[in-house]
Amino acid sequence: MNPLRIAVLGCGFWSRYQIPAWHEIEHVCCVAVCDVDAEKSRVTAARFNIPDTYNDPAELIARVRPDAVDIVTSPETHAELVELASSQGVATICQKPMAADFATAEKMVRSCAERNIPFFVHENWRWQTPIRHLKRVLDSGEIGQPFRARIDFNCSFPVFENQPSLRELPELILADLGVHLLDAVRFLFSEAERLTCQTHHVTSGIAGEDVATVLLAMENGMTVCCNLSFASRLESERFPETFIIVEGEKGSVELAPNYWIRTTTHKETRAARHPPRSYPWADPSYALVHASIVDCHRNLADALRGTGRGETTGSDNLQTLRLVFAAYESARAQQTVRLKKENSDRSIPF
Repeated sequence: MNPLRIAVLGCGFWSRYQIPAWHEIEHVCCVAVCDVDAEKSRVTAARFNIPDTYNDPAELIARVRPDAVDIVTSPETHAELVELASSQGVATICQKPMAADFATAEKMVRSCAERNIPFFVHENWRWQTPIRHLKRVLDSGEIGQPFRARIDFNCSFPVFENQPSLRELPELILADLGVHLLDAVRFLFSEAERLTCQTHHVTSGIAGEDVATVLLAMENGMTVCCNLSFASRLESERFPETFIIVEGEKGSVELAPNYWIRTTTHKETRAARHPPRSYPWADPSYALVHASIVDCHRNLADALRGTGRGETTGSDNLQTLRLVFAAYESARAQQTVRLKKENSDRSIPF
């Protein structure tokens, strides 16, 4: 099998994990990196033994002609880089959030579709090992039809130390973390028909909201509550873990600390740990997240080769962004937002 040739655009914090995660996939190689800061590009290439470095993405695409580009840059650059790659016939993978507004995201997806160019969003949260196992429990029917769920990510981890740029974002936790959790809601429970959101600004010295609660009414009749926080001071929630509890007609399933999944029915409670795989390049504190990058990469690589179906296409991720922007609107208006189906006015996000 010919190797899948990936070029990485952006050599910031997350490239340290995106690139070695690509190297974990059989028959995939990173052939070039690019950053507007030439020194960052050079250092990254040397660190991961990548042959070519650039500080102009157009030059990289013209000279290297990769099979796909992985865009690991800030959101405001995504649309321009996706347009550049797709206009040259190059498949594109884009970090979340896809764009800073829904209309721009729709335009990105439409442009790639019209050119018949594969476009994916690197949405790795749903690929966390315990979340995949929890999904299997739900699909098995063991707890019956779910009617209520709660998803919590309340973190005391120093996110602003690792990513100081987050301090400047006027829209913070919903755009940065909510996009992950709301995608997980869709993965686990399908689509929502309305939502209500409240946000809080707790930490001093940051521009955006760092606490949010989103209550969703799902099309299947479920109620789902998402709690997100970068301001928590809870010993049990010091590290980046997602906790989930789902109640069904026949029982319940819980994703608890330290990767435990407990399934309870009228007969018994059964528990097992589902820790992520360990990688030498991963930060131990982020092990769960970094391991999920590899599994997301593997899924996208199979889709790019035509040997599998990519879960997180651009068009699928639009539905997650629809929830994110509706949550912001709900918080601003202090009212419930009903989510509209696809219609002729595609600029309406909810």
